[in-house]
Amino acid sequence: MKILIVEDEPSLRNLMMRELIKERYVVECAANYAEAEEKIGMYSYDCILLDIMLPDGNGLKLLEELKQKQKRENVIIISARDSLEDKVAGLELGADDYLPKPFHLMELTARIRSVIRRSSGGGQKGYRYGNVFLDPESFKVEINGEAVTLLKKEFDILAYFMQRPNHLIDKAVLAEGVWGDHIDQVDNFHFIYAQMKNLRQKLVKYGADIEIKAIYGFGYKLQMVD
Repeated sequence: MKILIVEDEPSLRNLMMRELIKERYVVECAANYAEAEEKIGMYSYDCILLDIMLPDGNGLKLLEELKQKQKRENVIIISARDSLEDKVAGLELGADDYLPKPFHLMELTARIRSVIRRSSGGGQKGYRYGNVFLDPESFKVEINGEAVTLLKKEFDILAYFMQRPNHLIDKAVLAEGVWGDHIDQVDNFHFIYAQMKNLRQKLVKYGADIEIKAIYGFGYKLQMVD
């Protein structure tokens, strides 16, 4: 899961970043409107934590841009402005939640889990495809009801695909989603191939009826075993 924090106050931004990294999210940050606008134009995120009051622009304008670009990121507004008008404007522009400052970090992580769960699983906890179940909150994976131990990046890769079954995923998009922005600009993707090989072997070893199939020249796709 990849999160973008749009927050101009350095101490709060760093505090949120450290907490979300502990929760095993991939975290990117933007300190102002211009940085945020550039990032949402170039990359995709599972959730954006958006401050309204930025030194060089209004965060609500970024929501308008997301809507115009037809991007589907979950957005949680985090702002010291706790007026009814701001809440209504943000929600009407497509925000999924509104968290006024100050807030507790435990509440922030709970809100993130909630909006992601609503958008991707119809409110259900975890993802199930074939005989594989993955819970992104407890980092648990089961195949045929049997617990399977995965390394962190193996888990992250599987979680990425479990949210997108039967979708063709380019290796550069996968790298960005699991390792973070700019990783798609590396010279080669050997680090992906090694992690993918190990994960695919474990799926076979534990009897998964799904597979991450390599599509030559394009990338990978999670599908039922032929």
